[in-house]
Amino acid sequence: MKLLNILFFVIIFLGISNFGFSQKVFSVDYQNQADVKVFVVKYENQADLKVFKVKYQNQAGDNNGKWFFTEYLNQADKKIFFVEYENQADLKVFFVEYENQAGWRNSAKKHLMY
Repeated sequence: MKLLNILFFVIIFLGISNFGFSQKVFSVDYQNQADVKVFVVKYENQADLKVFKVKYQNQAGDNNGKWFFTEYLNQADKKIFFVEYENQADLKVFFVEYENQAGWRNSAKKHLMY
């Protein structure tokens, strides 16, 4: 019985901690609606964050570059706006082809996605 209680609390804790840091994003239409302004760079070495777009919400990472784009604003943890010019951005990203390529190149900007 005690083992079941411990297991229950561990499952709850993991569920809450994963929820708090998941990378569910929504792309807003206007800059003033965004939490983070994002610019997509042409080359990987120019990026602060290498992003991999996952297909399902449960695959979203905990601030490690695995993003799930939500269909609705209220489902997202972060609202992002893609800017036209690099100097307008809070965060520069590069979209990668493979999941294992995702991650931070500039960890000083990591706080933007918490």
